[in-house]
Amino acid sequence: MLELKNINFKRNNKVILNNINLTLDDNKFYCITGPNGSGKSTLAKIIIGLTIPDSGSIIYNGKDITKLSIDERAKLGIGFAFQTPVTFKGLTVYDLLKIATGKAVEKKEACNILSKVGLCAKEYIDRELNNSLSGGELKRIEIASVIARNPNISIFDEPEAGIDLWSFKYLTGIFKEIGMKKKGTTIVISHQERILSIADAIILLEAGQIKEVGTKDTMLESILSPICPKGGNHE
Repeated sequence: MLELKNINFKRNNKVILNNINLTLDDNKFYCITGPNGSGKSTLAKIIIGLTIPDSGSIIYNGKDITKLSIDERAKLGIGFAFQTPVTFKGLTVYDLLKIATGKAVEKKEACNILSKVGLCAKEYIDRELNNSLSGGELKRIEIASVIARNPNISIFDEPEAGIDLWSFKYLTGIFKEIGMKKKGTTIVISHQERILSIADAIILLEAGQIKEVGTKDTMLESILSPICPKGGNHE
């Protein structure tokens, strides 16, 4: 269980998050949504340790992890996929998956992971992580690295951003599979109806505050129209 208690954060004297209180249960699929500038990405960064709150506490399975580094949280099983995947000169896709698992991984296992995100293993396993890969390809590889880590908590920050429709089709399939397995806690920041509709619960942020938390059945119709017209993408 992950608990956020009275989380506050300012940047340049502007309030980004204001008294956030949230409990995320094990084996649930959550979507965090809201207008641009509502604090969604900052909240994700605070959970993984990339940003430290000005006040408040983060409790994970009864342990206060508020001051732990991103590496220390990763060791506890908290994984994160960046909105813009990172590239490394000389690092191959296979290297990344080995780093993600933290152990020796046979190419067959690495290929199976790539296939889950709709990539042909033979074409990608030895590819270098550089600008020759499209945004959609990098996004899928980043998601594959999170799957490879098999964390207790998986966080994805707007995974649909900057990818083509073909990649988005695979993306929604991946999250449907994650949602059905109910293994670990999954947190996805998204505006997309097809991703929101998979969630066990939707968390609506507005102006740095939690406006509402509820099931997709109670929230989808009311939140999609002001945030994002059906079928569109506001960010």
